[in-house]
Amino acid sequence: MKSFGSDNHAPVHPDVLAAIVAANDGDAASYGADPWTAQAKRLFAEHFGPDSQAHLVFNGTGANVLSLGTLLRSYEAVVCADTAHIHTDECGAPERQLGCKLLPADSVDGRISVAAADKQVWGVGDEHHVQARALSITQSTELGTRYSLAAVRELADWAHGRGLFVHMDGARLANAAAGLGVTLGEASAGCGVDVLSFGGTKNGGLGAEAVVVLRPDLGGDMLFRRKQGMQLASKMRYAAAQFVALLSNDLWRRNALQANATAARLAEKAADVPGVKITRPVEANAVFAILPPGVTEPLQAQYPFYVWDETTGEVRWMTSFATTDQDVDDFVAALARLVG
Repeated sequence: MKSFGSDNHAPVHPDVLAAIVAANDGDAASYGADPWTAQAKRLFAEHFGPDSQAHLVFNGTGANVLSLGTLLRSYEAVVCADTAHIHTDECGAPERQLGCKLLPADSVDGRISVAAADKQVWGVGDEHHVQARALSITQSTELGTRYSLAAVRELADWAHGRGLFVHMDGARLANAAAGLGVTLGEASAGCGVDVLSFGGTKNGGLGAEAVVVLRPDLGGDMLFRRKQGMQLASKMRYAAAQFVALLSNDLWRRNALQANATAARLAEKAADVPGVKITRPVEANAVFAILPPGVTEPLQAQYPFYVWDETTGEVRWMTSFATTDQDVDDFVAALARLVG
């Protein structure tokens, strides 16, 4: 089976799998007191700055909840896009675990503007109103678009000027940074982001995510909150070894570039099929489309993918480091046959 359902459907990158196997040699101290975790932390500091602090966790929802928990008290709120993963796809975890409120702002192709975010910040100092305390943006977005560095800086400057912290959901930060031709640090810390949820799983890893605190005055209690939040791995060396592989020799970038390139190829070729409409800008590794009637289900039977919007029939196709040009061409050929 070849899936275009999610980059989570992809296998583990061979280099990452080899790193896990290499870490499986003999005993090692638990809970992060091992050489692999120490090396991973050094690499995170190289990529995100010497003042950054990386804390490895199991999954993206855990990373987001812990990241936001660094910034918020229970009577405070997070401004986010109406398409944000924390708002639409985490089963209310931020609200349940932190007791905070999410304030969804209108977005265009997954991106929010300063004007849209600013509308959510009101009632400041009013004891009857939840207090906005953080802005959360996703890079690249849930709709396969990305913010320019200038746009992230503008949002961060606005947030800081309003007394808000800035969180970035970077589950696919690698795809955005690779597409922009910048480093991971330039795409986050360099734009004023305070706390980052950094994803490894969608870029060739196996259950490897991290909370990266980018400001030295934040996250002093993260060790305790990570444990209380049930995100402290006992055999952390296996997660750490994955980040050592991904953050060495530009593997993160090579994986992301392959995923981005095959998404661009998919969008270009699918757009040539009669009746197929590409609905969003393709700037990372996601393609959104509207298909002719009667095509979606038989195509899903051959190549799994998701219907994104049940009201319009809009579908989402995701690529990964493991997607090849031939995979794309075969998929588009199947699409064309069904349309024809």
